[in-house]
Amino acid sequence: MTELLIAILSVMVLLGAAFLMSNDRKNINYRAVGILFVAQLVTAYAMLNTTIGGQVVRAVTNFFSKLMEFGNEGIAFVFGGFEYQNDMPVFFISVLLLIVFTSTLLSVLTYIRVLPLMIKYLGGAVSKVTGLPVIESFSTVASSIFGDTGALIAVKTHIPKMNRNRLFIATTASMTSVSASIVGAYMTMIPAEFVLVALPLNVMSGLLLASMVAPAQLVEGEQINIKDMIHDKSLFEAIGNGAIDGMKVAGIVGAMLIAYISLIAMVNFILTSTIGTDLTTIMGLVLSPVAWLMGVPANEMVQAGGVMGTKIISNEFVAMLGFKEMIPALTPKTVGVVSAFLVSFANFSSIGIILGTVKAIDEKQAGVVATFGLKMLLVATMASVLTATVVGLFI
Repeated sequence: MTELLIAILSVMVLLGAAFLMSNDRKNINYRAVGILFVAQLVTAYAMLNTTIGGQVVRAVTNFFSKLMEFGNEGIAFVFGGFEYQNDMPVFFISVLLLIVFTSTLLSVLTYIRVLPLMIKYLGGAVSKVTGLPVIESFSTVASSIFGDTGALIAVKTHIPKMNRNRLFIATTASMTSVSASIVGAYMTMIPAEFVLVALPLNVMSGLLLASMVAPAQLVEGEQINIKDMIHDKSLFEAIGNGAIDGMKVAGIVGAMLIAYISLIAMVNFILTSTIGTDLTTIMGLVLSPVAWLMGVPANEMVQAGGVMGTKIISNEFVAMLGFKEMIPALTPKTVGVVSAFLVSFANFSSIGIILGTVKAIDEKQAGVVATFGLKMLLVATMASVLTATVVGLFI
């Protein structure tokens, strides 16, 4: 009973904060808010607490495991003679290079129009049920497959025509999701079932909170052209570009990991030498109340808050690497809640990534995004908290 009351308090705090932050409270679509929240509860319950849902989660997990086996075939061919040090796998080879194969597969599925059609009709269904704009609904669903940049590029012809609120929804909701190409990499670090349940919940959390903070009206006659999502002229070009894009992502993530882990180590050394504590502990203390609201037991909320803080100031990979070592000593509740929180692109570096993407599409709109960059991150982080809170209810 106490856990339920805490979860209700968490949801009330999040919705209350979104209401207070709203720039047009009279036009908040409460129907959409209610529908999306109920859909979250049903989805989380079905995936985590029903036999059929469990079977679906296991089937999808096995599917990704098989994909990782296929990806490892290619990795083994290229790096088969590479010797591990102290029998420990090299993270870049064993985890990040899997992104190359999954990115290639997504590129092929995009070229043959499987993913564009699926996203178009899912986004249309979300818009029809909730009454939210078609373009933003489509972009949010697309972000769960292609990530923040890919989703924005998919609606690039509409971005120059968006007003401030519609642009806020599109960019913020995209930050709450992740690219399907890196889902397999996540599953090597945190439990697969929480990665999978976080994917649909994040779509709904982002759309729910962003549309409260920046309400936008449904525009009649708007349509999605799936040709905007298809850039390759042949299957072999799709395979090649998918592989190259995957390697770019792996390289970028690897470079960011080197930079952030090194910087955090330096900051921890300075803090430990001067005030006797480290950055993780400080962030843990600051965010421990948020972790408690998400459902984390009081005796573990500082640890959870530290992981959450690491994710926000660096990225989810850095946080997952540290959290992976902590999992055996934590309760299942904490593991599930924190894992769900980590599955998003809500961090400071994503502000720059999204801003750069919009700038490449429309210089004027990039200036608008720059004015609400921090607000975008705050709402996206709130969406991660909402997702984690809902997950915690069913553990």
